[in-house]
Amino acid sequence: MDNKKKKKSTIREYIEAFAVAGILAFIIRTFLFQAFKIPSGSMVPTLLIGDHIIVEKFLYHTPLPFSSAALRNIKHGDIIVFEYPKDPEKDFIKRVIGLPGDIIEIKAGTLWLNSQPVREQPAPDGTTMPPDENGTLFIEEINSTKHRTLHKNQRSMLSMEYGPVTVPTDSYFVMGDNRDNSSDSRVWGFVKTDAVKGKAFMIYWSLGEDGFRPKRIGNIIK
Repeated sequence: MDNKKKKKSTIREYIEAFAVAGILAFIIRTFLFQAFKIPSGSMVPTLLIGDHIIVEKFLYHTPLPFSSAALRNIKHGDIIVFEYPKDPEKDFIKRVIGLPGDIIEIKAGTLWLNSQPVREQPAPDGTTMPPDENGTLFIEEINSTKHRTLHKNQRSMLSMEYGPVTVPTDSYFVMGDNRDNSSDSRVWGFVKTDAVKGKAFMIYWSLGEDGFRPKRIGNIIK
């Protein structure tokens, strides 16, 4: 009899452990973090095809139920994951260039923000070009945030002339870092605030056609 009780107690403990693990996984997935795989080269050189990243969901949306407060507002230069405006079933990832009320324009290949050219200079010598890519790497600075961009030798029309457009309330203007090979706000418009899922945080795995990339694992995304 004692053995039967002990067996039932052990089974109950396993069931409780699995239930707790399931609840914790649900909370983490719903409120805190999300995994995302980079499917295209639109964010090269920052993110490569085959990078697996962690998305912080709690920064822009509080993890507390029944509250809409944000721990931090979306800023210029943030890389965000969001529902694609043309198909909300798909998730996209791009960099925030314009906040609500900003004026965005591209003139003669130079990005302008609120009637001022965005600072941009060639990346230092020795900066590694991603595999199978060509063009010129630049360091772009938007309101004191710096990140790398890639410009192809053959510039696209959207990268040469665009706008001006004013970002509407509760919306964002986003672009890929691979400026001549990115379908973004220049093509399909703005991202609504309620479509934003979170901020790209860290690469936890990376495997592409060039093989396993151990040096990318653990890199904080900027």
